[in-house]
Amino acid sequence: MKKVVQGFLCGMAVIALLLVPACRSKKTVKPKVVPTETAATVPPVPTMTTTTETKVTNPPDFVQTETQPPRVSTENLPSDVEELNRAVQQRGYLQDAFFSFDEATLPNDAQAALTTSANWLKRNPQYNLLIEGHCDERGTEQYNLALGDRRANTAKEYLMTLGVDGNRMRTVSYGEERPFDSGHDETAWAKNRRAHLVLVGK
Repeated sequence: MKKVVQGFLCGMAVIALLLVPACRSKKTVKPKVVPTETAATVPPVPTMTTTTETKVTNPPDFVQTETQPPRVSTENLPSDVEELNRAVQQRGYLQDAFFSFDEATLPNDAQAALTTSANWLKRNPQYNLLIEGHCDERGTEQYNLALGDRRANTAKEYLMTLGVDGNRMRTVSYGEERPFDSGHDETAWAKNRRAHLVLVGK
């Protein structure tokens, strides 16, 4: 009985020895592990770029008004020079500059009057200007002619500082010779101490 068991064990050992090399020659196949999705393996999602800039197309008439100079409405004025001067004086387009007694410097109200006149003259370059210097009756004739000249030139220089072309203006002094009011009191004299603005043709 011992021999039978020993023979069985020997046979099993031989079989085991024969199977070991065969098992070693076989390649062990490892199960393929599928990696879980990570940020590196996820295919990139195409991003859509959006711009916040909005282009507005202006209507054609709006574009034209932007590129063209603004239209200035011209008022119908008389073609006759005397009527023209009367009209611009009455409507306040041209305003005379009044002076204090024996003065050729412009007070504040005279500066305001000339500013209004300069604005109108710049919008109407088709007209030239004559600036008349006037005085009241006090003082000698020669003195008043010189004073009237200073007043006219003061007004001209001030208009030039406001942008009116000096080549469009000329001056003359009448002194006391052409009073606006023939009275002999302060009310009349105040009206006569002035730089009078007159439109003339080119």
